[in-house]
Amino acid sequence: MTRAHTALVLIDLQRWIVDRPWQPVSGAAVADACVRLREHFTAADSAAVVLVRYVRADGTDGGLTAAPNHLVPALAARAGEHVVTKNGLDAFEDTGLHDHLRQTGVTKIVLAGLTTAHGVASTATTALRLGYEVTVVPDATASESDAQHREALDRMAALGAHTRPVDSLVTSEAVGS
Repeated sequence: MTRAHTALVLIDLQRWIVDRPWQPVSGAAVADACVRLREHFTAADSAAVVLVRYVRADGTDGGLTAAPNHLVPALAARAGEHVVTKNGLDAFEDTGLHDHLRQTGVTKIVLAGLTTAHGVASTATTALRLGYEVTVVPDATASESDAQHREALDRMAALGAHTRPVDSLVTSEAVGS
């Protein structure tokens, strides 16, 4: 399969989330890795890019227009990119993401963003249950501790997710090869 059947799903790269302390790499390092992934996925073929953001359902965080809820500038939505707003951990829960991906022919998902143990793991678990082939990019995600990060990666792998580092993905001809 080519990238035309693949979606790069970047999770919770908003200012207030990226700026928190993360391990084994900083939120800024995760954002930089996600920028590299996005550039690779959009440079050739027609891979879908999905940007996922979290806002509180009750609006106590100021909602979508609050500055801290904006995606970091380097990952602001571009024309043609799908933006998903979620109120929980899972990017599929009550967002229409599955319908969007199926309508565009996506069968593979590459996940990156924050955090490994929460948004990434929840989204990966649902994606696997829905039949997607899932690849998690371990050096483009982080958690509250290195141990939590590694445990989440191990849990996702046990469920069937693949892991590939950024360099491996951006130097391969076809995603998933």
